[in-house]
This record gives sequence, C-alpha cells and structure tokens, in this order.
Amino acid sequence: MELIKDTTEFQISEPTAVTLGKFDGLHQGHRLLVDRVLAKKKEGLASLIFTFDFGSRPALTLPEERREILSREHLDYLVECPFVPSFSHMEPEDFVRDVLKKGLHAEYLAVGTDFRFGYQRKGDYHLLQKMSAACGFQVEVVEKACWQGREISSTYIKEALEAGRMELVNQLLGYAYSVTGEVLHGRRIGRTLGMPTTNVLPSGQKLLPPNGVYATRTLIAGEVFEGITNIGYKPTVGGEIQKGVETYLFDWDKDLYGEIIQVQFCGYERPERKFDSLKALKAQIEADAAWGREFFS
Repeated sequence: MELIKDTTEFQISEPTAVTLGKFDGLHQGHRLLVDRVLAKKKEGLASLIFTFDFGSRPALTLPEERREILSREHLDYLVECPFVPSFSHMEPEDFVRDVLKKGLHAEYLAVGTDFRFGYQRKGDYHLLQKMSAACGFQVEVVEKACWQGREISSTYIKEALEAGRMELVNQLLGYAYSVTGEVLHGRRIGRTLGMPTTNVLPSGQKLLPPNGVYATRTLIAGEVFEGITNIGYKPTVGGEIQKGVETYLFDWDKDLYGEIIQVQFCGYERPERKFDSLKALKAQIEADAAWGREFFS
C-alpha cells in the first residue's frame, strides 16, 4: 500500500477506484465501501481511499491504526489529505474536477448515502452523479449497513464505547477495539502482589471506554494471551496523572518492557475504585481474574 500524506499535491497516474470519507473506526459500514473499491481491482483499477487528516481530534482509530488495518487488505493507495483552508473552502465542483479526476484519476467512486464534501458540505452523491458523464467516472451509492434497526456509524460506536458496551462496539466494528503501545515501567505493585502487570499509556487522541476493569486479549509478537485490564489512574496506590491501561495476563510472566503490544477489549466488568489496602486490592484482582477466565470460557 502506498501512503500519501502531508501534501495536497498528489498525482495518481493509473486509473483508480475511489471511496472517500473520515473512516473513523473503519467499521462494518465502511467495510462495504472498502470492499467495493477492492473488487474493482479485477477490472484493472487501482484501489484508493481518500480521507482528510484532521490533526489531533479524538478518534476511534488513530491514523497509524487505520494504516495497519488497510495495509492487510491489499489496498493500493491511502491518501491522507491535510484539512487546510484551500480544501475546506473548495467548491464541490472544483473538488470533483481537480481532486477526484485530475489528482486521483478516478474512474469509479463508491460513496455512502450521507456523503458530503466541498465548501459548506454542499456536494453530495447527486452532484457526483450529475458530473459523472462529463468527468468520465462511474458512481455507486452504497446503502448504510445496519445493526438491530440502527445505521452503523462512528457516532453509534462512540455512544456504545462511552457506555462500556464492548461487545456491541466490537460487533459494529467487525473486530475488537484495541489500544496499542509500548510497555512502560510502572510501580511494580502488581509484581509485589504476585500478579505482574503490563502498563501502556495510550495516545491522548485515542478514545477509551470508561475507567474500569475489562476482559481483554493481548497481542504479543503474533500470539494472543487472555487477561484482565484496568483503565484509569490506580487510585489505591496513590494515583497517576495520566490515564493508563494496565493488564494482568493469565498465562504470562516474562519481562515485556519496551515491547509493543495490542490490548483488545472484549467485555466490561466493573468501574475503577479505590481500595483501603493492598490486601483488599489483591483480593479484588483475584476475583476480577476469576471473572475474566469465566468470561473467556
């Protein structure tokens, strides 16, 4: 996959099948669009996703996570265009002619029914269809994917995430919601309790479920290990300034400091709380671990 970013000057020389959007979460609805452009590869069109880089806005999917997911799909091009004034004030007709046709060499477009673009979001799929003949591209309008009678959207997923409904989040996404990061040195309280943990500080841009305890699967060097994870500030041991992701792995006791791991959230147990003593904390972690093992059984 060729990544094009940090520039508004792009020129694709080969004909492309394009889909456009924010793609925050890369959920089941987005999959319909991605699958459409990938299917066009057998017709000789390079597959391309165009999205804007909105900077450090809170997101379900960080840019590097989105790139990693799409790279596994054998996508040909991913364009992350900076959302600069020249684009935010571009008339939709100019965007079609100058960006989609001249810049991306689009011969096929897949868009959702609610797709909007151009200055004041005045452009929609009706405009694309109107300009398709003159610009030489085909437009396919893809209906929204639904779950339990509601359209799947990033907003829907964010609502479920804020409520800690991880099973629903993962159903809407089509994969497990996760946090990826480097294992850092902590206070070694878990090791003192005989239950060593891994500590990751997620990006401040990454949206997290509520503080509390979750059943998780952790990806380490291509292998998956089950465990429980606490999101929060560790109030029992003095508290932290930055929200962390601390995981106790059921079947792992090796040193992971400096390793990059991915923690996948599968189910929610309880909110984070402060305990009166380390002894009480250990008893609760043991109970949480028992719950976690039962969850995965």
